Amino acid sequence: MNLFSDFLLESLQRFTKKYKKIKMDIQLDYSKLNGLVPAVIQDNTTNKVLMLGFMNEEALAKTEESGKVTFYSRTRKRLWTKGEESGNFLNVVSISPDCDNDTLLIKVNPVGPVCHTGNDTCWNEINRQNDLDFLKYLQDFIDKRKEEMPEGSYTTSLFQKGIRRISQKVGEEAVETIVGAMANDDENFIYEGADLLYHLIVLLTYKGFRIEDLARELKRRHK
Repeated sequence: MNLFSDFLLESLQRFTKKYKKIKMDIQLDYSKLNGLVPAVIQDNTTNKVLMLGFMNEEALAKTEESGKVTFYSRTRKRLWTKGEESGNFLNVVSISPDCDNDTLLIKVNPVGPVCHTGNDTCWNEINRQNDLDFLKYLQDFIDKRKEEMPEGSYTTSLFQKGIRRISQKVGEEAVETIVGAMANDDENFIYEGADLLYHLIVLLTYKGFRIEDLARELKRRHK
């Protein structure tokens, strides 16, 4: 299986892809806090709340322009881009106002720990992705492959070959998983089981389903 080459290709595309500027059309209400609005910073992957800062119009404009979260420092009385000294930037994924247009939720991909103390969050929490969450990421990744069909992608090649080849791969990986289990070769059992799960998700995607559909079916059966 060449899934690693798919992830490498994705990483290269992210590295060379230019930041797409975000611009909100909604007028925020800065009047309640003397020209400032609170900005809640949330990890886009783990959904963990990382910190709370404040922005004025200029800070928000710079954040939208640069793609890196910039706050207004109430102590320094100036703009400061998070990470400008430490290198631990907050790369913007999305910016959303709340229902009253006086608070922002900014989803980010953090580079390193967020708190000045060196902790992952300003509440001394560990910000780590649950291993099971990777299955959702993998499903989204495969959905994207099916939508974009980039050249040189193993996943693309499977979609191009169609349901017969994908189904064949699921069968092959299932047999290899069983062989690993019967041989008490735990390392190979886990390796082939991972291959089986990946190809099953590809098959689900080809058929218009997602891994969550299997989870819902299992949940329905659970008593």
